[in-house]
Amino acid sequence: METTVAIHQPNYLPWLGYFHKIAAADAFIFLDDAQYSKNSYINRVKILGPNGPGWLTIPVSYSFGDGIHTVRPAVSDWPNSHLDSLRNLYSHTPAFRAVWPKLKDLLLGVPQANLAAINRYLVENLCREMNLRCRFLASSDMDVGGKRRDDRLVSLVATIHPTATYLSGKGAADYQDPEKYRKAGLGFRYVNFLHPRYDQGRATFEAGLSIVDPLLRIGLSATAELISKSVVAA
Repeated sequence: METTVAIHQPNYLPWLGYFHKIAAADAFIFLDDAQYSKNSYINRVKILGPNGPGWLTIPVSYSFGDGIHTVRPAVSDWPNSHLDSLRNLYSHTPAFRAVWPKLKDLLLGVPQANLAAINRYLVENLCREMNLRCRFLASSDMDVGGKRRDDRLVSLVATIHPTATYLSGKGAADYQDPEKYRKAGLGFRYVNFLHPRYDQGRATFEAGLSIVDPLLRIGLSATAELISKSVVAA
């Protein structure tokens, strides 16, 4: 039986495609000790306002070269600020009443230790709410001997199972070498996410928004169904 592994940096309340990668994998590794990148999806995500997409951002304190698992929020009350923004933008949406209490509890319950812990907590708990089953691990807990780039990913996948298949996003096609995985006895395939449409209450559909957008508009079950049915694997 094939064991599939996906690897990704821990992103903040990420988009539908991130959750599909999780749903398609047996094991998902948070690349939490990767270098933090300023103005990336690690600490911010797009949500939909009346004038179009805007950013929901966790303010952070960091130094150049810091790993994601060492970066901390710059202020402690950011969850309340984010909840205020989300309530103002989504209180009119169809699934708000059903989903809001769960989302509120999650954001108020985040660990304040570091950015990786925050994001992992939110992703894992949202997966639980949507009944997306996967084994979660963190790269910082896995000793692969100081390898870098593709070589490190190969070793991380092999740690899960010596003949596992790595699920890579199409965006990595320009810099990843599938042959490295095959030479190591591993499988390799791309997962091409085809973004589904759902009712956003407006004529123009905005793709790539935070998972909170579909959750608050169409609910937990319908969002989980979008995640599981909207992908072509190649």
